[in-house]
Amino acid sequence: MKDRPPAIRIEDLASPVLTPMQQAVREGAEKIEVAFHRDRVLGEAERRTGLSDFGPRDFEERLDLWLASLEADETLSGVGRVGAYRDCVRYASARLRMEDFVKRNPEALELEIERPIIVVGLPRSGTTHLLNLIAADRRLRSMPYWESLEPVPAPGAGDTRRQRCIQGHEMQSRLMPLLKNMHDMAPDHVHEEIELQGPDFSTYTIEWIATIPDWRDYYYAHDQRPHYAYLKRALQVLQFQRGPSRWILKSPQHLEQIGPLIDTFPDATIAFTHRDPVSVIASAVTMICYGDRLRCKRVDPAATADYWIDRIEHLLRRCVLDRELVPDSQSLDVLFHEFMQNDLATVDRIYRLAGLEKTTESEAQLRTYMEQNPRGKHGRISYDLKADFGVDPGELRERFAFYYERFPVRVED
Repeated sequence: MKDRPPAIRIEDLASPVLTPMQQAVREGAEKIEVAFHRDRVLGEAERRTGLSDFGPRDFEERLDLWLASLEADETLSGVGRVGAYRDCVRYASARLRMEDFVKRNPEALELEIERPIIVVGLPRSGTTHLLNLIAADRRLRSMPYWESLEPVPAPGAGDTRRQRCIQGHEMQSRLMPLLKNMHDMAPDHVHEEIELQGPDFSTYTIEWIATIPDWRDYYYAHDQRPHYAYLKRALQVLQFQRGPSRWILKSPQHLEQIGPLIDTFPDATIAFTHRDPVSVIASAVTMICYGDRLRCKRVDPAATADYWIDRIEHLLRRCVLDRELVPDSQSLDVLFHEFMQNDLATVDRIYRLAGLEKTTESEAQLRTYMEQNPRGKHGRISYDLKADFGVDPGELRERFAFYYERFPVRVED
């Protein structure tokens, strides 16, 4: 058995030392004019797609707030502004293509999203590994990253969506090589379905790329059921394009939207993952600050930690409050340390609850995935909340006592 390589320590988290490539990208992006205006975003989406019907226009209020919040974020560098603007155009383009697809294929909305399996848990709590492991079972429908970025292909022309994603991933790997060690967004990696709520401009995803408390508060204050209905509609569109018909899904956002989630997918089997939130926060804020060396004018680890400690507390308090909305017959709790000790035993528990029988073929598919994707295959990152963020883990655990009291998570060093 080979010894595990030593963990990688990011020594320049607060004061990044940029590579020549990173510096060149920073300087180039500063020369690009970005206007966070609705007409610019929607107009560019219309030009890209040749379409003009966005469907119900209620999304414009949310888009306007996204754009105003992004404009107000003074920490964004040129790279951050260009990236956020392009995301908005991409979402608007996806909305146009989905509306056009439904007009041409109205029967897509007659499809049922039957008994999906949904993984719900904090970011960095094993949700991605569990999702991708179960998605290796080809009897289940999942959504690879390349498909999440462009859910509907342009009609007529050859489908080049995956190739575009490959090119983008290769560039990102050269530009930010340690991202793959923390959360590799490879083109065929199975992605979160809340990416499909982006075209409705109502998801917490945008909080990962900008500091936008006005949007966060608006999102908190509004019932997300209409946007979960939009998510279901998008899944119907994807399922109509190709099967199978039973989905494996996951997202941390669902922790604070358990009511809308179970109302939208009432026959879902839901696996809640639980991990020491101190470890989750250390991992998450390190990853965000590493990205901030390009995305922001300056990196502020303390401010990033403050924001995401509060944000994760909100996710967990809603989970503790709403966990009982999902009946025992449709849900189970997965402790991170138990999952890490025996991945396949956890999958067995989920399958039994979901009424999905393992077969010789599905067992082989899961084991092949495990062999090809060992944990930490790109190398581990060393996290230190106290040294890098000025956060005392003991005090943080006292703040999250409500969660430790509800779920028997194991405290991690």
